[in-house]
Amino acid sequence: MASNSITSLTKFSSILLLTFFICSQAEHGPLKETTMTVYFQDYYDGPNATLVPVTGRDDNGVWSFGKFGTIFCTDDQITEGKNGSSAEIGKGQGMYITSALDGSNTLVLISIVFTNEEYKGSTLEVQGSSAQFEKIREVTVVSGTGKFRFARGYATLETVHLDTSIFYSVIECNITVVHY
Repeated sequence: MASNSITSLTKFSSILLLTFFICSQAEHGPLKETTMTVYFQDYYDGPNATLVPVTGRDDNGVWSFGKFGTIFCTDDQITEGKNGSSAEIGKGQGMYITSALDGSNTLVLISIVFTNEEYKGSTLEVQGSSAQFEKIREVTVVSGTGKFRFARGYATLETVHLDTSIFYSVIECNITVVHY
């Protein structure tokens, strides 16, 4: 009798799992892959700063990404081209935390909030440890909303322009995600 119950339970569980799989595929459709390159327009000081220190250690009033425990909040304009006057496609909102004692890694927690017509209202959540002094840094895309629902993938970050006289940098972000 116990053997019959286990067999019935196994069959029921298998049918339930198969039904769940079929329903989830029908609801969301097949996975799609999207790749894109976007540019973060980053002002890290001055009257138009889009990146500001929140807390951490400073040296005589100077905040640094190289100091363990320093937290920065950001709200960068994201454009489709390197030039700051190219079309805005969204905002990069979140924080950076210098998370390595020697200052070599930064924990990146950024929401890419799309404002352009194609993806308006959709988001991608970028997260990971960024070896901040490397030429190219790689982080994960852990989630998304709207047109990027259930997204997962990766992004590479590279500083392609730096002008210290006006506290300005441009970060190229190459994104590859799969999503429904």
